[in-house]
Amino acid sequence: MDQGLLRALQLDGRAAFSRIARQLGVSERTVGRRYGALRALGLRVVGQPVPARLGMTCWLLRIQCTPDSAGTIAGALARRADTSWISLASGGTELYCAVTTPGPHERDALLLDKLPRTPHLVQISAHCLLRLFTDITSTWYATGIPFRRRGTGAGGAPPPRCDVIDLTAPLGLDDIDHVLVAALAEDGRAGLPELAAAAGCSPSSIQRRLQRLRSQGALGFCVDFAPRHLGYHLMTHLWLRVAPGELSAIGRALASHPEIAFAAATTGPHNLVASGVFRGDHDLYDYLDRRIGSLAGVQAIVTAPILREVKRLTR
Repeated sequence: MDQGLLRALQLDGRAAFSRIARQLGVSERTVGRRYGALRALGLRVVGQPVPARLGMTCWLLRIQCTPDSAGTIAGALARRADTSWISLASGGTELYCAVTTPGPHERDALLLDKLPRTPHLVQISAHCLLRLFTDITSTWYATGIPFRRRGTGAGGAPPPRCDVIDLTAPLGLDDIDHVLVAALAEDGRAGLPELAAAAGCSPSSIQRRLQRLRSQGALGFCVDFAPRHLGYHLMTHLWLRVAPGELSAIGRALASHPEIAFAAATTGPHNLVASGVFRGDHDLYDYLDRRIGSLAGVQAIVTAPILREVKRLTR
């Protein structure tokens, strides 16, 4: 029941309980009760703007620092509004951070000014995210639920994908859109009356704006739920060096694997980055040996197990 509910929310974070109930063959009241129980365990559905569709750029930072400074630096990055996900890996000396910048000025202020002057940093590498192969999201760590599926289901049609939307012309947001997106970042399932009150307009107007933002690929919904509650205790970053002519094919292949929550083409010596969720080290070994090993065009792979998540999504 719980896993069916989570699958439905992954397909559509705002799916009505009545629709989910019909798909699962239970009452709407039962779905609401189970949703409440999952929320008590930390489940969040969060609305997220899509950076590429709004003319912004997402950067993946790999920050090496001294062991005694990792926590302090991670905390400082977590307090920044432009960071969406921060993790600690590689023996506690390497931070991974997702940063969204609206333009070159903000990018340079962080990468060329702020970070280089931070004490106890050993090395910084910044990788520009070029193309998402998983569902549209503004975060590096998309869901953490290792049974994401394609197609329709209890939640109806999935959100638009980046490979079927023209991202070359940025979509502008007005003041009401910004208020709506901010409210959905707090609760992606907030009701129309609540959203209308926050934005100062009618529920019907909010409904039309939601449909426009989603259909135009400017807004996606992420399901955030700790994998450990489902028996998955190992999260790992995967950095792959792929033959240029095979990049799209391998990226799509990774995106189809239920273990992979995030996959994207990026700049740098490794041109494909992914985030995977596994039950343990045996599952990770099997995945690397059988799934990754069978993909022609993969020239090298580096794994970096996640020790601790410092920030998830926008919190």
